[in-house]
Order: sequence, then C-alpha cells, then structure tokens
Amino acid sequence: MKRKIIKIDENKCNGCGNCIPGCPEGALQLIDGKARLVSDLFCDGLGACIGECPLGAIEVEEREAESYEETRVMDNIIKAGSNTIKAHLQHLKDHGQKEYLEQAVAILLRKGLSVPRLDEDACSSGGCPGSAARALHPNNIPQPDSSGDEDDYKPKSHLRQWPVQLHLINPEVPYLKKAELLISADCVPFAYPDFHRKFIKGRVVITLCPKLDQGIENYIDKLARIFKKQEIGSVNIVRMEVPCCGGIELIVQKALEKAGVIKMVRVNVVSISGDIL
Repeated sequence: MKRKIIKIDENKCNGCGNCIPGCPEGALQLIDGKARLVSDLFCDGLGACIGECPLGAIEVEEREAESYEETRVMDNIIKAGSNTIKAHLQHLKDHGQKEYLEQAVAILLRKGLSVPRLDEDACSSGGCPGSAARALHPNNIPQPDSSGDEDDYKPKSHLRQWPVQLHLINPEVPYLKKAELLISADCVPFAYPDFHRKFIKGRVVITLCPKLDQGIENYIDKLARIFKKQEIGSVNIVRMEVPCCGGIELIVQKALEKAGVIKMVRVNVVSISGDIL
C-alpha cells in the first residue's frame, strides 16, 4: 500500500543516534554507523524522529510500504518496559492518532497491564468517561408511564451500549460479538421521532456522518475489523434522504469487501420531514 513513511539520507546521517529515542516503536536502529529504518510496519510515518536529527537527514515521504500494525508494534513496546509504553502512547496522543491509541490501550488491558497516565487528561489514555466502553441493559429499565401529564412521560431507551460514535468504538469490545448492527447517520434521530423503538431496539448502534467526519478510510478499516472478527448477525443502515448521506452505504460496502464478508445489508431512508421512504 502507498502511505507516509520516513526516509533517511545516509549521506547526511552521522550516526549520532539522537533519532533513536524519538522512535519508541523500534523502527530505527544504528547499523554500521548510520540510522536505518529496519521495518516498514513499525514506522507510523508521523515523523517524531525528525525533530531529533541535528543534520536534517530524516524526512517523511509517500511510497509503497508495508502497512503499519499496532498489534505487532505493541509486542515490541511491551518488551521494552513501562517507560517505552508510556512514550509510545504519548507519541500517539500528541499526533492525534486516536484509533491507534485505542488499539494500544485495548492491547494493554487485554494483557492485564496497566495503562500509564499521560500528560494531559484521562481521555488521552483511554480512561475518559465519555469514551469508556460499556454494555447497557435496556430490558432492566422500567416501562414508561404514558398516563398523566405529557411533561411526565418518559419514553424508554433501547440503547444497549456506549459509546456510539464510530471514532470512539473499540472493535474488540465483547458486546459486538454476533451483534445485530445498526449503522445510523448522525442526523436520523433528530428527524425520526420513534428512532429508539423502530431502529435501536435489539441492536448495537454505530453513528457517523459520511460528509463531515474526518478519516473515512479509518472508518472503513474499523468496520472491516468488526465484520471480520465479531461475526456480526445482521447489518442495518438508516440514513437521511439527502444525497451525501448515501456515503454510508459505500463505506459499509467497502468495509465488507475488505473484510471478505458477504452480508445482506438492509437500508432504511428517512425523509427530512420524518417519514420512512
């Protein structure tokens, strides 16, 4: 695949080694007196090592390279100890790599290792209450009482999990296993008043906006991992009638193709006036 990756000018490199600590992923080593990129898959292409080079021998280029793999990187990171783990997570946070950071934290938790506290806040280390994965139990919520004043009426929530935004969802969480999946455009709950009962009930919901969200390729990759690993029971899409919202169907189609999974997808289209078309 073609992606960003570092390039070292051997004529400029004097082998000082300043770049090595700047790459906790282990992509760089000193060999024969020069800094060398030893593995494409360990280099994330973010260029943290560039600022450590006094001679400007390192730059980022775009070329064909082996895909970066957080799982394999973490195997090396964990072996190097707690300080390297923290440096790697801080590196991902500083460069806004939320998906890789989520993957790294999930790997640490799966192995029973502690997640280090990073420089700013709990959200950086995956501990943010707003993005902490949790399964909910809507069947235990009391049925709404529709009698009396309208202001006292409390409709029943059918939400089964948190978070719901695709950027924040960890593809490894248990509640996705064999789930009936609802992939919804962000605007649908505002247009369709009976969204919980009609669409969410009995399903795990994922929300996104194909027009405004950044990182659509990451969305495709993340959904592909979910489809491939979690044995999803069904895939249901609900989107708005506006043309840009049709991008959700393309995202899901590409994710299924990437996962090598054949799955019938049911699509509901909601009008701006709140009708199912």
